[in-house]
Amino acid sequence: MRSRVLVSAAGVPVILLLILWAPLWALAGALAALAAIGGWELMRCVGAARVKALDVLGVLGAVCSVFAVYFRDSIFGELVVVYVLLLFAFSVWQAGRVRFQQICVTLLAMFAIPYAFASLLQLGALGYSRSYMLLPLIFSFSTDTCAFFAGHAFGKHKLAPRVSPHKTVEGALGGIVGSVTGGLLFALVVNTWGDGSISYPLIALVGVLISLAAQLGDLSFSLIKREFGVKDYGHIFLAHGGVLDRFDSVIFAAPTLLVLLQLLRL
Repeated sequence: MRSRVLVSAAGVPVILLLILWAPLWALAGALAALAAIGGWELMRCVGAARVKALDVLGVLGAVCSVFAVYFRDSIFGELVVVYVLLLFAFSVWQAGRVRFQQICVTLLAMFAIPYAFASLLQLGALGYSRSYMLLPLIFSFSTDTCAFFAGHAFGKHKLAPRVSPHKTVEGALGGIVGSVTGGLLFALVVNTWGDGSISYPLIALVGVLISLAAQLGDLSFSLIKREFGVKDYGHIFLAHGGVLDRFDSVIFAAPTLLVLLQLLRL
């Protein structure tokens, strides 16, 4: 708990500064850094980072993918094609030294993880104010925090014991309640002091759906760690682990929110 408080005390002001007040290029740079570190952590976990060329391709691809969204260029598709060709050309040249599993995880590091982080930038491209970029974090962190406390207080029924033995159904339900509460508080602030008019029933529905996505993200990255016998992806956040340990739920929540906002137009 002490570690959670320390990380939150240091991290929350930085997040608020970057999202609400810093120049957009600074936010893009921070997201690119998170994507690059997260991609590298995943590659190291699976064993792809042992091949230095894949390591470099994964990190550079992650940075380029985020900045392609930042500049709103229509080259993201072309970027995917070029990097896939380079990746497979290198793999063929190595003649069996690169396994297909390593190729797949490098592609995830180059495109899937960066796309999730860049979803925050895409919210601005849809016309939403920068405050909406906080929503994936509010939903995810509210889910994680309330699931933690509800699980410890009421947890009896295991949720996915083969993946994460400490998570419970009661904790998952508490996470949903936390996500909905966080969304309603966000709507209250925006409707009262901002320039928005958010429907409370709609934001509550979004809170439920994003909480489910966030918890799936948490379990998915736990599944990968368990398969490869890794306790934490990294140690950049001290006892909290690495980028993927802290932002696993956000990686699923952010693109899901992007889709829901385009469908529902909060």
